[in-house]
Amino acid sequence: METGTKGMRARAAVVLLLLLAGRMWGQGVAGTAGGLEPRFLVDVPTAGMLDKGTYALDVDFYQDGGVLFGISAGILDRLSFGISYGGSKLIGSGSPEMNEIPAINVRIRVFEESMVFPAIALGFDSQGKDGYMKDQDRYRVKSPGFFAVASKNYTLMGYFSIHGGVNYSLERADDDRDINVFAGAEKTIGPILSLVAEYNIGMNDNSGNAIGKGRGYLNAGLKITLGSGLTLGVSMKDIVKNGGDITVANRTVHLEYARSF
Repeated sequence: METGTKGMRARAAVVLLLLLAGRMWGQGVAGTAGGLEPRFLVDVPTAGMLDKGTYALDVDFYQDGGVLFGISAGILDRLSFGISYGGSKLIGSGSPEMNEIPAINVRIRVFEESMVFPAIALGFDSQGKDGYMKDQDRYRVKSPGFFAVASKNYTLMGYFSIHGGVNYSLERADDDRDINVFAGAEKTIGPILSLVAEYNIGMNDNSGNAIGKGRGYLNAGLKITLGSGLTLGVSMKDIVKNGGDITVANRTVHLEYARSF
């Protein structure tokens, strides 16, 4: 009985700390008090934008000691630009294997969200994920390339948002040049937490010499606003084991820091 009481107290203390943190910090992309629009779920883009005069620093930690650095900025009210670069084996032993070239991303929001219609954004992003495979001239998870995405938010015990889009990657050395489709959702849990899930159908990674097995890429994660523009994301990727020999899923960590100029 005493053990159960201690457990209840511990859970209550955690909940209290999270609630206090949300009131103290805010300004992240997670939770009802986040205040910033998420630009990605796990890997797939949303119609979210950086405000004019705001910059964001992104760091991904992924398999094989990989680290990916990115910086983006809101140039105009509906236009942002960014650049990213990284490589595998930057953490741990072995010689680092850097990406072939830096990647760029450009995003413009063509329609704002209304009561009826979603926000719609168009863009280009040449940054793939989970490491560059030089022998196949592609990233393990292909870059979006040209994309169009729609996002709609609803009030449901906090916020619930759905996202969907199409993309055409320029990584086509595997002879799979199909247009791809993706979708996802986010649900806030209190002021600083959000659950996210996405499904990249992988239509451009299932034929020719592609590494995909035709199952698509199912990813899920948890985001928490740590404060002052800092958000931590922890994700499980490729849950259905589409793109490699993995036991459970690829575990990744994402840090995002956003600030006004």
